[in-house]
Amino acid sequence: MTPFTRVEGRAYALPFSNIDTDVIIPAEHLKTVRRTGLGRHAFPALRATPGNVFDDPAYRGAPIIVALDNFGCGSSREHAAWALADLGVRAVIAASFSDIFAGNAFKNGIAAVELGHAEVEALLGAASEHSVSVDLERQMVTSSAGHEFHFTMDHFRRECLLGGLDEIAVTLLHEPDIRTYELRTGI
Repeated sequence: MTPFTRVEGRAYALPFSNIDTDVIIPAEHLKTVRRTGLGRHAFPALRATPGNVFDDPAYRGAPIIVALDNFGCGSSREHAAWALADLGVRAVIAASFSDIFAGNAFKNGIAAVELGHAEVEALLGAASEHSVSVDLERQMVTSSAGHEFHFTMDHFRRECLLGGLDEIAVTLLHEPDIRTYELRTGI
């Protein structure tokens, strides 16, 4: 994975609660085990609305999504995180997340940043005119409108994202110890 220290740019403002995984990537696109190519199928219901942020050239390649409560609810499909990553999203800022989505996002190098309702509302309002930044080292979300919001994140997930390590890479860091154990126990 690519290490995540700081991401900055335009943010897709999605002023909705309960954006489920079927909204992110519909079931008809789940027949693949490839992580690429799903971004073009992300958020089709929202993209069907004229003037949506996903088709606005000003937001092309935006690395951040800002949404309200319960982002990523619904099924446990990892394809939702794959679609976001393929779209170029590195961070989702929301008032709350589905636990399964937050885990899948982490496993795919996407920071799930939880802020309070008032903070999310402020960012949703600023996103139409201002850039947003997620600084994982400082655990700060800022905007060019002058917002500064501190967030917390699970220590293990934060360290993995900063180092660009998925769970397999973390395990491989202990490969010499694993090999020694296997030799000692005859496994």
